[in-house]
Amino acid sequence: MYSKTANPVMRSAAWRISLWATLAFAIGIMLVFVMLHRFVANDIQRRSDAWLTGEVAVLADVAGRTPKDRLYGRVVGEVAELASKEVPNKLRSDSNENDSVFFLQAGDDGTLKLWVGAGDGLPTLAAIRARKFISDVPYDLNVKGFNYPFRVSSVRLNDGSHIYLGLSERDELRVLNNLRIRFFCFWLLIVLFGSAIVFFVTRRMLGHVREITEAASRIGQSDLSSRVPTRRRNDEVGHLALTLNHMLDRIESSVHQLHTITESLAHDIRSPLTAIRGKLEILLSDDQKVEPSDLIVSVIDELDRLSEFLNTSLDVAEANADALRLSRTNVDLDELVRIMIDLYEPSLSEKGLRVNLRSAGPVTVLADAALLHRVIANLLDNELNHVPESCTVSITLAATEEAATLVLEDDGPGFSSEIGQQVFKQRVKGRDSKGHGLGLAFVEAVVRAHGGSVVASNRPQGGARMSITWPRDIEKKIEASHSLTLFNG
Repeated sequence: MYSKTANPVMRSAAWRISLWATLAFAIGIMLVFVMLHRFVANDIQRRSDAWLTGEVAVLADVAGRTPKDRLYGRVVGEVAELASKEVPNKLRSDSNENDSVFFLQAGDDGTLKLWVGAGDGLPTLAAIRARKFISDVPYDLNVKGFNYPFRVSSVRLNDGSHIYLGLSERDELRVLNNLRIRFFCFWLLIVLFGSAIVFFVTRRMLGHVREITEAASRIGQSDLSSRVPTRRRNDEVGHLALTLNHMLDRIESSVHQLHTITESLAHDIRSPLTAIRGKLEILLSDDQKVEPSDLIVSVIDELDRLSEFLNTSLDVAEANADALRLSRTNVDLDELVRIMIDLYEPSLSEKGLRVNLRSAGPVTVLADAALLHRVIANLLDNELNHVPESCTVSITLAATEEAATLVLEDDGPGFSSEIGQQVFKQRVKGRDSKGHGLGLAFVEAVVRAHGGSVVASNRPQGGARMSITWPRDIEKKIEASHSLTLFNG
């Protein structure tokens, strides 16, 4: 039996589901952050490049207009100092030295002509010379002695010299690093919180499944009345519980019918077997007052009746358990009824019964032809055995687009009052009946298995009336549905 202690949390389905859901959730958030991080980094770099391009153009214009005298270096240097102070949200280092921005002018021969920034500018000039080419767009430059790279923009003057303006990427990297740290904390919090929610919800949902499993494990052959717990929620778990309960209802009904039929068969076949045994014992005795051939014929008749009784009982039980095996084909009811009337006409005429048939023509239904033969045969046998002489049996066959209807009426005494409400139950028969009470029970079971309905009643003017309806939609799957109505007219 299933037990809670046999399924630790780490091995439960709720843990695995929450783990995979958390993993997918974490990966999804991480991908979103990567895209956001790239967007922020590109936006900061775009702003830095725009500032560098604009400022280096201004410095190049100032350098080109300033006379090349003793004041040149002072004028251009002060303009460069002013430009470095325009950097927004600039973070200073521990020293007062400006290490965020540098301005460098190199002559056409590559010598350092003017430097504004931290240090003497030679490492920066060496890093610039180390590049294989000079780009017109801003580029990254790593300078020895600095922990962070510079974003550099350059322009060439008319005298062949070059002006370089560099902006440290320290502030940008610090912003991105802070963004990563805060995102990681936020991401970890969301993942843990989401994992807890998924685990709680999944474990609660699977708890209902566990209750169903434990209840189902307690249901055995000795306790078929128990049912799994159901919930008011109209979800998959609720549907599972309802489906299991419906299945248990069918199983309990089938087992109950099995017990009933075995008990009934054991009771009903006792008398025929006793009679057969007695006749066989007479054959073995020396004093035989009856011809052996007559006894053998009588035994064979008893065996035939017993075989028919057993087969009919099993068919009725299978139909009541929705387990009757049907081989459906297109059957013409009009043709079938005419064939059966021709077959029974000698016996009916011998008893003085008249048969009238009113039919609307060929009527096709999807049914098991062999079982329908037996249904019509049982109806005619019932008329033959229970209707007095000189009575009339009327058969009416009609049809609509949805259903076919077969009505059988007679002007006999009708159903007796003691069986009027139980005419379709097994082993229910009149006082004068010599049968086993299975004929009409078989008719009702077969009709119900085909998705039809049967109604029995007494006619107001006297006599019995049987009305059978079959569905005609041959393309639609026929579901067995019991629709029995008994009434006194």
